[in-house]
Amino acid sequence: MKTPPPLSVVLAGGGTAGHISPLLAIANAVKEARPDAALLAVGTPGGMETRLVPAAGLDLATVDRVPFPRKPSKALLQLPGKLAGAVRQAGVILDDARADVLVGVGGYVCTPLYLAAWRRRIPIVVHEANTRAGLANRVGARLSRHVAVAFAATRLRGARHVGMPMRREISGLDRAAARAAARTALGLEQDKPTLIVTGGSSGAQSINRAIAAAADALGAAGIQTLHITGRDKAVHDAQGRLLEAPGYRQVEYIDGMELAYAAADLLLARAGAATVCEVAAVGLPAVFVPLPIGNGEQALNASGLVDAGAALLVDDAAFDAAWITGTILPLLGDPARLDRMAHAAEQFGIRDADRRMAALVLEAAGAATGTTDTDPTTDPTTQDKQ
Repeated sequence: MKTPPPLSVVLAGGGTAGHISPLLAIANAVKEARPDAALLAVGTPGGMETRLVPAAGLDLATVDRVPFPRKPSKALLQLPGKLAGAVRQAGVILDDARADVLVGVGGYVCTPLYLAAWRRRIPIVVHEANTRAGLANRVGARLSRHVAVAFAATRLRGARHVGMPMRREISGLDRAAARAAARTALGLEQDKPTLIVTGGSSGAQSINRAIAAAADALGAAGIQTLHITGRDKAVHDAQGRLLEAPGYRQVEYIDGMELAYAAADLLLARAGAATVCEVAAVGLPAVFVPLPIGNGEQALNASGLVDAGAALLVDDAAFDAAWITGTILPLLGDPARLDRMAHAAEQFGIRDADRRMAALVLEAAGAATGTTDTDPTTDPTTQDKQ
C-alpha cells in the first residue's frame, strides 16, 4: 500500500469550552488515524484556548478577535478593516503551516480562517455544536462541502449528522461499572439516590441559589447532592459560612466530568451543547435549566431529549426550591422512571463522533481513510440537512 503524504491540519475555534473541547477531541482522533499529521490550533488571544489548548499538548496560534456588532455603531464601521486584518493574519498562519485542510468548530476566530482558507482553495471542514448554528459556521458552511452537526435538527446546507466529538473518558464511559469508584472518589455514599448539580465551568448563580434553598429538603428526603458551584462561586449561608446541610457537599469544580456522570442518578445542569450530547452518550437522566440569555439555543439543544422522555426542562425563571421539591424529589424516588429516562437518552447518544469527524477531515484533505473506524459518508446514522 502506498504511504500517504504528510498531512497538515489547522483547527480553528475557541472562546468557550464548548468550542475547545470538540476541537481537542477532533485533533486527537485525527492524530490517532494519521500519526504523521501535523496539527495546529488557532484561537484568539483572550480566549480560554490560550490555557486549555497548550495544556492538551497542542500548538496554538492566534488572530485578533473580531466581534460582529449587532447594531449600528462605530464598531460596525470599523468591522471591514478589522476583519481584513484578521483574514491577513489567518492567511499567514495557513501559509506557514502549509495547511492541507482547515477544521472550524465555531467562535470569532473561525470567520477569518474560513475566508483565508477559501481564498487559498484549502478544503474546509465545519462542525456546528448547537441546534441553532452560529454566524461563523453559517459562513463556513457556504464555503465548504464538508459540514457536520452535533444535532440532527441543525439546519446547515449539506450537513451530516455526526454527533458531538468528546473526550474518550466520557464517550467510553460505562456508568454502571464506574459508579462505585466514582462515588468514592467524589466523597459520596454508595447507596443513596444521588443528584449532581453543575452550572458549567463558570457556574450558574440562579441554579446555585435554588439548590441552596432546597438543600435541607433534599437531605431530609435521603438524597445526597454534589453541588459543583463553579470557580469562585462557593455557596454560603446567611452567616457567610460555607453552606452545610445533610447529604449536601459542594465543590467549585471537579477534574473530569466523567466522574460526575458515573456517580449521578440524575444530573441538573444548563443545556449547553456538550452537556446535552454527553448526557445522551452516557445514558444519564437529566434536568436542564437553559441559560436565560442568548438566542434560545440551549432550549433547542435539549429539545430532542426532552421530547423523548430522557430529560426534563424548566425555565430559569421558574426554577426554585419549590420546583426542586415538587419535581426532583419524586423523580429521584422513582428508580423505574430514571431507568426509562436513561434508556431513552442512550437512543440519542453518539459515542464515536470524534472518529467520524476525523474521517471527514481525511476525506476533505484527500487522504487515505483506511485507519478510521467510521466513515461519515457511509454510516447509516448520518444524514444530509438542507
